[in-house]
Amino acid sequence: MVGTCTALHLQARGFDVVLIDRRSPGLETSYGNAGLIQQEAVEPYAMPRDPVFLLQSALGLRSEVSWHANAIPQMLPALWRYYKNSTAEKHALATRAYGLLTAHATSEHQPLITKSQSEYLISKSGFRFIYRTQQAFDDGCARAARLHKDYGVASQILDSTALAKAEPALRIAMAGSVHWLESWAVSDPGALVQRYANLFVAKGGQILHGDANTLGQHSTNWHVQTDAGDVTASQIVIALGPWANAFVKKLGYDMPLFIKRGYHQHYKRPTRLSMPLLDYEKGYVIAPMQQGMRLTTGAEFARIDAPATPIQLQKTQSLAHELVGLEDPLPTPPWLGSRPCTADMLPIMGAAPKHKGMWFNFGHSHQGFTHGPVSGRLLAEMISKEAPLVDMASFSPARF
Repeated sequence: MVGTCTALHLQARGFDVVLIDRRSPGLETSYGNAGLIQQEAVEPYAMPRDPVFLLQSALGLRSEVSWHANAIPQMLPALWRYYKNSTAEKHALATRAYGLLTAHATSEHQPLITKSQSEYLISKSGFRFIYRTQQAFDDGCARAARLHKDYGVASQILDSTALAKAEPALRIAMAGSVHWLESWAVSDPGALVQRYANLFVAKGGQILHGDANTLGQHSTNWHVQTDAGDVTASQIVIALGPWANAFVKKLGYDMPLFIKRGYHQHYKRPTRLSMPLLDYEKGYVIAPMQQGMRLTTGAEFARIDAPATPIQLQKTQSLAHELVGLEDPLPTPPWLGSRPCTADMLPIMGAAPKHKGMWFNFGHSHQGFTHGPVSGRLLAEMISKEAPLVDMASFSPARF
C-alpha cells in the first residue's frame, strides 16, 4: 500500500515512475491485514508496561502476544527502546505526530478509491471494539471520550443489551462496545492495493518485477535489475515494509526497527456480523471478507524468515468460536506476514541522510494500510519540494 500510493502521488506530480516489486502489488503485508482504514487510530500501539501483562506474555499465557526465544536477542535493543518510549508522556508526544497522519486517512484514500473504481470493496459502517469485562469497557468508554475531545474521533457507545441487539451473532454476553463510526472496512485489502496499482498503470506507470538487493549507484544515478533489464533513475524510494531493516543496514543505517508477525485464517461465513469486531481483551479481529470470515491475530515476535508457528492462531480461533461460533476453516493454509515497526512508534519518511537521491518510506507498523495514501502524498511533496501537508520533522530518518 505504501509503495503503490507513493508511486501514484509522484506520478501525479509529473514524475516518470517505475514501481519495482518482487511480486505484484498487494500480495505481501498489505494483503493479509484486517482490511481496516482506521480513522480512529490516532494513537500508535505502545508496548504494555503492566508487569502482570508482561509476565503472562513471557510465559505464553496470553492470546495477544507470542514470541520465539531465538529472535529476542537480536530484537532486544529495539524492544528496549520501544518499552522506554511507551511511557505515558512519550506515547503522548508520539501521538501528536501520529495523529496528524490518521487525520487524513480516509480523506486521502477516497480519491484513490474513486479513481480506481473500488467503491465495491469499501464499507463505511465502521468498526467495533468489544469488551468482555466491565472494567475494560469503562476504560474503553473513557478513551473514546478522550479521543473525541482531543482529536474529534466519533464513536457510539453500546452497553451489553444494546450490543446484543446490534450483533445478534454474539453467543456470549459482553460488557459493551465502542463503535468507531468513521473507520472503513475493506472486503479484500489485497485487491484494493491491486486496484490502486492498476490505476497507476492506466495513467502511464510501469510495474516491473525485480530484487531490491540488486540496487546500486553509478555516478549520480541509481540502477536496479528487473525482469525487463536494468532500470536507471536519479531518485529512488525505499518502501520495503518489513524487509526495510535488513536492506538499510547494508547501506550503513542502524535504526531501531523490528517486526511483529501476524496470522490470518479464513472461515465459512454462516456468522452474520454488521462490521469487523476487535475482541479488545483478547487481541484478535474478526472481519467479513470476500474470501470468508477473516480471523487475524495479534503480535508474534519472531525472525521474519522463521517457520510459521500458528499457536496464537489456534488460541484466537477457540476464543472466536466461543464468541461467534467461528468454525469450518477454508482449505487454504493460514497466512503469515510481518508488520514493520519502529521503537518510537512513528514511520520513517524522508531523505536518506547518507545517500543523495534516496528516500525512505517505511516503518508504518500496524497502520501501513491506513496511512499508505497520506504517506505517499507526503513523500511525493517532499521530493517535488512542495510544502508537506503536515510537519514532517517527527518522521525524519535523521532522528536516528
